[in-house]
Amino acid sequence: MKQLHNEHEKNLYSKRNTPIMLIIGIAFIAANLRSPLTAVGPLVDQIRGSLHISNTLAGMITTLPLFAFAGFSPFAPRLARKYGTKLVLLWSLIFLTFGIILRSLFGGLGLFLGTLILGLSISAGNVLIPSLIKHEFSKQVGLITGIYTASMGLFGAIASGISVPVAAKSRLGWSGALSIWAALSFLSIIIWIPQIIRRKQEMSIVKGTIDNDIKTKVKNVHEEKNEIDSIKGDVINKVNLWKSTLAWQVTVYMGLQSMLLYCMVAWLPAILIQQGINSDKAGWMLSLYQLVSLPVSFWGSVLAERKANQRPLVIIASLFVLVGLLGIFLKWTGLTFLWMIMLGIGGTLTFCLAMIFFSSRTRNADEAARLSGMAQSIGYLLAAFGPMLFGFLHDAANNWELPFIVLISASALCLFAGLGASRDLHINTTVDNNVTRKYSISNLDYL
Repeated sequence: MKQLHNEHEKNLYSKRNTPIMLIIGIAFIAANLRSPLTAVGPLVDQIRGSLHISNTLAGMITTLPLFAFAGFSPFAPRLARKYGTKLVLLWSLIFLTFGIILRSLFGGLGLFLGTLILGLSISAGNVLIPSLIKHEFSKQVGLITGIYTASMGLFGAIASGISVPVAAKSRLGWSGALSIWAALSFLSIIIWIPQIIRRKQEMSIVKGTIDNDIKTKVKNVHEEKNEIDSIKGDVINKVNLWKSTLAWQVTVYMGLQSMLLYCMVAWLPAILIQQGINSDKAGWMLSLYQLVSLPVSFWGSVLAERKANQRPLVIIASLFVLVGLLGIFLKWTGLTFLWMIMLGIGGTLTFCLAMIFFSSRTRNADEAARLSGMAQSIGYLLAAFGPMLFGFLHDAANNWELPFIVLISASALCLFAGLGASRDLHINTTVDNNVTRKYSISNLDYL
């Protein structure tokens, strides 16, 4: 009988029930994490002309979400601990839908307020999805992370590609092109709701079972949870990621690769045009840079997860990035397509590694969520200031050489941070074994 009880508990907390729907749900949430942002870039000129706003305010449309990511990312794990990760993700999709509609249909004030709301909503998904993957698919982190990053990249590329054609054919213009992404977020809400229902059913099974032995065990779990609630703050304070060298290495790696990505997206066409490439070809080069990321984002995550020490992949990714940057810096325009491919492969692989580090460098879902929050907070702050610094250096030097030297130097620093972050280690904690055991039980409620 006891063995049957153990099997019952094992099945209860295993992820065998409807894993396909959970994977589909994660993929749909990922589809919403870039598409509402990448849809804006090609339409900035139309938005500025329609609303009669300055270039500075037009630039804020793309940088405001990044500041929202930086400011809100550290708080997402706290909300997850209080309300549950899946429920927080559901509400983030609801607010995302509201933000997209507000941004699209309610003029200048709605544009900026809606952009801020959707930025805050997306930051919750950015932070919490890696920890959810670690908890739900601990033995398939690479595969599910690959699906997650591939979906994010695919829909991001689609959004940037169809924005102008949709705006041209829609009577609503740019607002119609931006509003269509509310349909995707609304569909994602519908797909995600069964995960909330499933969690409630699991909790109901725990509370409603008639087996006395299981009742006793559940009672003990709740008693331990009540005890943990009183000490949870102390436990979390002892695991201080901000004092961990490894956590900072992951954070710096995340930040520098984010800065590289957004500098390229913001300035690459202008750089290529100044080097003599026509605007149409420069646009295609940016598309090539994004399209290369699609297969790499999947297979890169799978390869990274299979290795306990990811240093070889860190070195390969950095070499691709550095060679691509040097090719553009030296103005070897005859091989521009090759430099774009190398930048796309290297940049995507660094992003995949950063996502994998959140899981592989931590011991549980809570640590993964907090490391993700820390790294993405600093990372997106760098991403927000990176393009502005790049442009400022260009204006100050009146050329692209100085900003490129800074970017190449940042890529070299990213390599050194990655060599530290890719070691086969976990974030060091000072929590004793007894507290760690109790805290892991409360993690069931956390997710």
